Parts: sequence; structure tokens; C-alpha cells
Amino acid sequence: MPTPAAADASPGASGHGAPSGGDKSLDPADEPLGDEPFEPEVLSSDVVYNGWVWDVRSDRVAYGDGEIIREYVAHTGAVAVVAIDEQERVLLIQQYRHPIRHRDWELPAGLLDVPGEDPLLAAQRELAEEADIIADHWEHLVSSWTTPGGNDEMIHVYLATGISVAEAAHAREAEEADIRVEWVPLAEAADAVLEGRMHNGILSIGVLAAERRLRARG
Repeated sequence: MPTPAAADASPGASGHGAPSGGDKSLDPADEPLGDEPFEPEVLSSDVVYNGWVWDVRSDRVAYGDGEIIREYVAHTGAVAVVAIDEQERVLLIQQYRHPIRHRDWELPAGLLDVPGEDPLLAAQRELAEEADIIADHWEHLVSSWTTPGGNDEMIHVYLATGISVAEAAHAREAEEADIRVEWVPLAEAADAVLEGRMHNGILSIGVLAAERRLRARG
């Protein structure tokens, strides 16, 4: 899985790399709280379903004194964008998602389905393709495993500012053909998440992280 880009697309900017793990030389009591890598022996790993976008694998794993079998979606990974304009509004899109039978509110997002592609470049592409928007300043905001009990997807969320309209509009089809695009005050979007009116996980993480990041800057 590629890691977020360590350098900004604009001169003089910083803060794009994903946070690194804690210093293992520290006293455990003083070490920052974080996830712990753990790699038990995988005795076998088979593709049990080969899908159009992603596959399902079944792994037999040595764990503890025995073995476990776990099936999961082998995911390409993804990116998402929290685009904020000068009025501190966030760009949201609404589109139909068949598994949940809803048109949910989301962030512009897309798969990391080009081998070796830099997540930052993928995020810039997705913002242009889904909303016909470009941005001057980019920084890594947060990365998240979306459903660690069911797939290995890691999504990298970027904060984009210095917003302008792209020179050319992108053609869209299928569920993207009737995408609804709205600029919503960031605080209003955060309220909608906390009040249970918007349920998309990546939107929730991105909006709340962006609100905290901007609040910290004053």
C-alpha cells in the first residue's frame, strides 16, 4: 500500500506525510497511543472470489495455540478529499450507493487502482473528475482503515484549499451521472455527522478532522 505523499503540491507547504508510529525506544508508559503491527504466520491464502473491482480472500492463519480462518475483501485502497473554500465551506457530493439503497453524502473519493500511483496525485485527479474542481494547496489530513474486520482498505484523506474551477468539465456515467454537488458550511456538516443525519464513515472522519485542524490554526 502506497503511503501519502511527503511533499505538498504547492511551494513552501508541508505536512503531507502520514503520521509515523511511536518511538519504540521510549518507555512504554510514555509512548504515544497507536496501532500495533502484528503479523502471524499465514499458512495458506486463496482467492475465493475474483471480482470486477476487488477480490475476496480466505486466509488460514496460525494464531495462539491453534489456527483461524478469515475471509476478507482484498482492497486496492482509496483516497478522499476535504475541499474547503475561502468561506470555510466543505465540498460534498451526493450519489446513489446500491448496497445501502441510499443517495448518501460523501467526500470526493476514488480507488487507488493504478499500480504505484501516489495517493496525492490520485486525490487531485478525483477532485477534478467528480466535482470539476482544482486546488492550489494540499496536505495529508488523516488515514483510516475503513472496515478492518472485513477488508484491508486504507483510505488516505487530504485537505485541499485554494479552490478554483477546473478548465474543463468531466463526462460522468452510471451512478456518477446524477451526482449532486453542494458547498456546505464545515460546522454545519460536522453537526449533521454528530446528530446522525449523515452516516458516511469517510465523510465523518474527514469533516471532523478538518474542523479540528482548522480550529487549531485559529
